[in-house]
Amino acid sequence: MEYRIQATQQTPAYIIYLLDISASMNQLMDAGGEQKRRMDVVTTALSSAIRQMVFRSTKGSRLSPRYKMSILAYSDNVFDVLGGVKGIDEVARMRPLENIQTQRLTNTAKAFAAAEKILQKELPALKNCPAPVICHMTDGAFTGEDPEPIVKRMMNMKVPDGNVLVENIFISDEILAAPIENSRKWPGIMPETELNEEYGDKLKRLSSPLPESYREMMVETGYRIEPGALMMLPGTNADIVSLGFQMSAATPVR
Repeated sequence: MEYRIQATQQTPAYIIYLLDISASMNQLMDAGGEQKRRMDVVTTALSSAIRQMVFRSTKGSRLSPRYKMSILAYSDNVFDVLGGVKGIDEVARMRPLENIQTQRLTNTAKAFAAAEKILQKELPALKNCPAPVICHMTDGAFTGEDPEPIVKRMMNMKVPDGNVLVENIFISDEILAAPIENSRKWPGIMPETELNEEYGDKLKRLSSPLPESYREMMVETGYRIEPGALMMLPGTNADIVSLGFQMSAATPVR
């Protein structure tokens, strides 16, 4: 499958963001030489990705909604941040990430189940669109049920452009054997990359291969993600978290 269908106003790319808002998201992480809360790093990176989508949807002074999205924040419950599926033109007028409060636990299965329900409803209208993307950000192992069966079901859902894509951003300082010195030269996580955390290995199984069309877009913006990389990023610092959200929005556009 090529994943080459371009996002247009008539065939928008659909992205569901799943954001872990458990209590550990209050911990600090490196953000360009200073320490910031993980939650603040994530909301800044997602806001930047939304601005990127607005830019890629604008010709002259006209914003053509080439993207639509859902944002679900989850802990032991799931919260629909946008209040339904919204076009990028609507999201551009909102400030959806300002009031997200951290909660307690990490019920990842419940979050993916909520995303699956939305996707089942939306999928019939996406047949001529780019394959949908589920972008999941978490900083710890799940509590409650195992999310893997739900995620596998979603990865088997498809449109003519290809199967539903699942990306994981795992905020952890301990996932890789060696730190990422330069995010611009980082080749990405490969299927054979050894990870230090057991939950990282699970997320690796639940991450789609990065489509070549997406990789080309990342290379054009100065990154060196190599062919065969997975849609998985170890959020060891703010640059890599930002790269993860940029990757989710790297759909071909026209």
